[in-house]
Amino acid sequence: MTDASGDYGVLTEAGTIRFERLLPAPLERVWAYLTDGEKRARWLCGGAFDLRPGGHAEFVFDHRNLDDAPPPEAYKAMEGEMRFEGRIVRAEAPRLLVFTWPEMSGEETEVTFELSAEGAKTRLVLTHRRLFVESDRLGTAAGWHLHLHMLAAALAGAPRPPFWALHAKLEAEYRNRFG
Repeated sequence: MTDASGDYGVLTEAGTIRFERLLPAPLERVWAYLTDGEKRARWLCGGAFDLRPGGHAEFVFDHRNLDDAPPPEAYKAMEGEMRFEGRIVRAEAPRLLVFTWPEMSGEETEVTFELSAEGAKTRLVLTHRRLFVESDRLGTAAGWHLHLHMLAAALAGAPRPPFWALHAKLEAEYRNRFG
């Protein structure tokens, strides 16, 4: 597992951020952590996914499951449980998952996870598209960066990092990187 300060996402085109990670688990286990709500709640959010095209994607966030510290003032709206919905665009187990993701600005964006086996590990490529609002782009970049670090920790059985303390640092770093 890498340090949370490395492996920065990159802007590949206007409104598109791409992350790449080599995760310490086989392909099928990583797929389960993406698609099973209980496992996904350990690093991102819970909720059920109907993995058919057009299927319902439920996102149940409760950052208290990820960090004992309260959110900073800018994210007070995320205190406690939050629910929102998207839809499955494509799901090809265990290699491809695409779903819509509503942003805090109200914009609908799209998230793609591509998985490939590399020995006993899994290469994960996450691409988040249609992030045209700057506040969405910065918060999302820092959020995915940290959530992917938490995924790697969960897969490795390592302690989880302090979410909110690292999120603030990462958001400032992405502000510098993205301009």
